[in-house]
Formats: sequence, structure tokens, C-alpha cells
Amino acid sequence: MNPGEVLRIVDSIHRDKKIEKEIVFSGIESALVTAARKHYGEDANLEFHIDRESGRMEGSCNGVPLTPEELEQTGRIDAQIAKQVMIQKIREAERDSLYDQFTTEIDQLVVGVVHKNEGQTTVLSIGNVEAILPRGEKIPGESFRVGDRVRAVVVEVKKSGTRIKVVLSRVRPMLVRRLFEQEVPEINDGIIEIKEISREPGYRTKIAVVSIDPRIDAKGACVGIRGGRIKNINMELGNERVDVVEWSDDMMTFIPNALQPAEIEEVILCNMLGRAVVLVNQDQRSLAIGRKGQNVRLASKLCGWDVDIMTRDELEQLLDKTLRGYLEIDGMTDELAEQLVGEGFLSFDDLSIIELSDLMELGQLTEEQANHIIEQAEALAEAEEENGNNNTNGEEE
Repeated sequence: MNPGEVLRIVDSIHRDKKIEKEIVFSGIESALVTAARKHYGEDANLEFHIDRESGRMEGSCNGVPLTPEELEQTGRIDAQIAKQVMIQKIREAERDSLYDQFTTEIDQLVVGVVHKNEGQTTVLSIGNVEAILPRGEKIPGESFRVGDRVRAVVVEVKKSGTRIKVVLSRVRPMLVRRLFEQEVPEINDGIIEIKEISREPGYRTKIAVVSIDPRIDAKGACVGIRGGRIKNINMELGNERVDVVEWSDDMMTFIPNALQPAEIEEVILCNMLGRAVVLVNQDQRSLAIGRKGQNVRLASKLCGWDVDIMTRDELEQLLDKTLRGYLEIDGMTDELAEQLVGEGFLSFDDLSIIELSDLMELGQLTEEQANHIIEQAEALAEAEEENGNNNTNGEEE
């Protein structure tokens, strides 16, 4: 190989493919070894080295340096094989370079142009890389045409032969976070912080925000003047509803915020179970629960508590029923039953999962006595479930 030609090849690949020169040099050396084995035999101990400055090549076979004539002959005889191996090495290096680039893009927002649709999977071009948006990562009901520009987050990058596979998503909560970061400068500036997001793609999202500057209204900034900022995000998400709520470390404040737009009468926290019983007036009950339970479900995810919506009358009826049920358990006292109800254990099923040590402490019980109560609660919970199933089957018949 002509030294000047080698340097030109390395420089061209480095500029065009954005691959480090050292990787290209190593690829050529490896290609020469592979090609030379066809001439010297598979068992030959071959080494080639290209001077990084001059492009001059040196080689040896079984520790004996090759003469310039042998090097020239090797290069002439095995040029085609060396070229094929070198192309393979360069493609692998290009793949590795793209892999390193896109792994830094995981959870980041990218813009791709739809290249084609393969069944329910959309293939997009991001620069010189093809990425896929699988059916399960699309917002329900959305479809794209060739040429459409699509925003999504990168969720996975894998090596596949000499290429990389980039998987995108439009259903992850991270997409909502990135869209808010683009639309709301105060978030990028660090004045407003996104604390939590709960999402049911295509239907509804709740996002909790807080401002570190008391002069800035976090919710108002995210919604924008006349709702301009939130409308842009709604449109990007296919008119998915987005509720912006004020974050608070105090669950007595945050849970009512998370359940907006419903008006809350009272919140009762049951710390042992991580449950919040939320009392509402009858006219607010359906609003608090939401269509198919969506509002309370998203609020529960947002604040990390199991949220039960009840009217005060419903709670009183439940407490009375639970107390009467608990008193049927052998070994249960009035005082312990009231303590359990006060801690939020409102059914036999709840009592069946209480920590043994907690029950022993609450009732000043021995381990044997506490186990006896839990075993009875488990049996009663199973009986209630079975009766419920039987009633359902009877209604269906």
C-alpha cells in the first residue's frame, strides 16, 4: 500500500464517518492480518503496523520481518480481501460511534421524520439513523404518514450487526417532562421543578410542579397566558388532557391538589397502610373518582398513596360494619378493634396483611395471639371474596 494513500483513506473516513483515526488505523491493520492469512496460512503469527505519521507499513510473519517486496506482494495479492475486512471494521466502528452517541440520548427528546410504516410500527429517520416507534409506544389511536415530523423520547439503544437499533416512545411520562421543559423556560432555568408525573397516554396526565421562587406561580407559568403553553403540549399529545397541580410535601395539602378539579372536604391519612381516605360531598364524589376511576387513580400514582374516595355517610357505615365484623374475631377486644379502624384497617382483607409486630404492639398481644387473629382475618377475607364471586355469577345467570 502506498503510504500517502493510506493516510488519505484514514483522513477521509475520519471526516466522513466521524470515526477516530486510531480506530481506522487499527481496522486496517486487522484487515491486513486477516487477508494475509490466506497467503501465509491460518496458523501463521502475523503482525502489521502502520506508522500514524507517515503511513508506512511494517509487517512480520512468525516473528520474521517481511521485506518491502513481501509486503508489496501481500498487499497486491490480498487487496480485495483486506478491503472487505476493512469495510466491515469501519462499519462496526461507525456503529459503535453511533451507539455511544445515542446512549447519551436515552430519555431525551428527539425529532424524527417518518420514513415508512411496517404494520403497526413506524420507522423514522433521525439524521443517518433509522429509529422505530413500536405500536405499544404510540399514543392510542395515533398514526403517522411518510414525511411527518414526530417528537418522541429515546428509550432503548441496541447494537444489531453493523447497525444500531433505536427504540422511541410517545407514551412514557418522560415525554411530558421533556415537552414542559421545552415550553416553559422557567423549568429549564431551574426556577420551577417538576416533582412527579402520572400518565395514562392518550387520555389524561397529572403533573406536580413547585417554584423555588415565591414570586413565581408554578402552575400559572406552566399553563401560560390564556393557556397557551399547555395548549401546545395538549396538541403534541393528541389532545390528551394535562392537569398541572401544585406540589407540597404535606400530603394533607398535596392530595387535595392532586384530586383537582374536585373539591375535598377532609383527608384522613392511614400511615400504616399508606392509605388516604378522602371525604367529599356527594355532588363531588363522581368528579373526584373520575371517569372509570381515572382521576383518583392518577392522583394516587402522583402522591404515592392509595386514595379512597368516600362521603362521610359512607365512611361512617364502613366503620360501623368493620367494627362489628372485627368483634366477631376470637381474641379481638373493643379497644383493639377501634385502634385498627383508626389506623385505616377497614376490612378483613386489610387486617390479613397487617405486620405481625404491628398487631402485637397495638393490642399488647403475644405472637401466638396475633397470629390467631390474622389467620381468622384471612379466612374471613377469603369467605367474603368467594361470596362476592358467587353473587356475581348468580347475577350473570
